[in-house]
Amino acid sequence: MPLTTFALIRHGQTDWNAQRRLQGSTDIPLNDVGRGQARDAVAVLSGYEWDVIVSSPLSRAAETAELIAAGLGLSVDRHMPELTERRFGPAEGLQAGPELDALRIPGGFRGAESEDAAASRGLAGLEALAEEFSGRRVLVVAHGTLLRLSLGRAVARTLESIENAALNLAHHDALDGWQLEYFNGEPVVAPVPA
Repeated sequence: MPLTTFALIRHGQTDWNAQRRLQGSTDIPLNDVGRGQARDAVAVLSGYEWDVIVSSPLSRAAETAELIAAGLGLSVDRHMPELTERRFGPAEGLQAGPELDALRIPGGFRGAESEDAAASRGLAGLEALAEEFSGRRVLVVAHGTLLRLSLGRAVARTLESIENAALNLAHHDALDGWQLEYFNGEPVVAPVPA
């Protein structure tokens, strides 16, 4: 079975990230720190060859992808709506505190997309890319929560928060499914079998 390699990169920092505001599907642009993070990611990503670059259509991911692509001498091939961040509904823009707490329900927030729905949507997008670009190397720029939930479902593990512009390297083949090699720039240690 051909092995498809994915770099799964969270966009660079935004002002809302810096202010610890919940972004969700609100289209918040990169800030200068985020642009620097995107440019810095090129050094790690240039150690690999990439066949295709795909991003979320939200501007913070799209600009991160454009900056990375320019640094690699490539271009962004596609913006996929399936890779848009999880929708947090009325919680978007809020910081930790009473107003946000009032919206909390088990598994998320009132009026928000569920974790299950976001994971299903994101993983379906990644698996469509794995099928379309089977045996190739795909660089994906998307969002922290969407990538954490989708990748966690793919490898059947609960994952920590994904850092801005850090390398998450995963491999897919039709027989064995998904394997995670790097998470937040660090090699992944396989869990010990029970």
